[in-house]
Amino acid sequence: MSLTPASPAPAPAAIEVTGLCCGYEGRTVLKDVSFTVRRGEVLFVIGGSGCGKSTLLRHLVGLNAPMAGEVKFFGQSFTAADLATRRGLLKTFGVLYQGGALWSSLTLRQNVALPLEEHTALSGREIAELTSLKLAQVGLTGFEDYYPSEISGGMKKRAGLARALALDPAIVFLDEPSAGLDPITSRKLDDLVLQLRDTFGTTLVVVSHELASIFGIADRVIMLDRDAQGLIAEGPPAHLAAHSRDPRVTEFLLRRDRPPSPAAR
Repeated sequence: MSLTPASPAPAPAAIEVTGLCCGYEGRTVLKDVSFTVRRGEVLFVIGGSGCGKSTLLRHLVGLNAPMAGEVKFFGQSFTAADLATRRGLLKTFGVLYQGGALWSSLTLRQNVALPLEEHTALSGREIAELTSLKLAQVGLTGFEDYYPSEISGGMKKRAGLARALALDPAIVFLDEPSAGLDPITSRKLDDLVLQLRDTFGTTLVVVSHELASIFGIADRVIMLDRDAQGLIAEGPPAHLAAHSRDPRVTEFLLRRDRPPSPAAR
């Protein structure tokens, strides 16, 4: 009698969000939000102003505690974890905040070195080498000793991304990375996102309302709505634009400034 070996269990999703309720001081902003992010996926969180995109991100990365629900990273609960486990999970992801959020009194090299100094036992020489590598990865070789006030907005975003990548995270969260950037600089940042996914298998969650980026690099989107206080659509952006019957979705995705499809570029 031959026995067929059991198929291995599928690997857990990079991120699994179940019944998440987000808010501040008792005021609910988002309720009952559930979605998953696959490993190596570029997922965009989209929606109009005030719909809760950045609020959701803050709750996913632990800056705010959810009112209800659960967030898991690679099958392990982040919401219910004890302090030691939570700290371990924090090292698995990096965050690029709006504006880059660099320390103005530190050079780019010093900004990127901070996570390495805080969370590793590497020597000063090893940290210096890794810092140079991360800045090179985002195209900032030669700017290691510049201060944030001495570089452009796009360079600040790239320096913030280098810091987010310092610990080689499996997941990177980006909050409005293209805000305030010209189209060429924005496209270069999008190319960096794709390079991270294709080279390192990084999972990326991007908060954005920029159509060029949404249609250019997103594998899937989840769309939030302020009035619904939650998620109203999920799927590839081109599919939603062509087939959604929800006017809120089509109005957002079919704005007049929608760029040509990537194939037409």
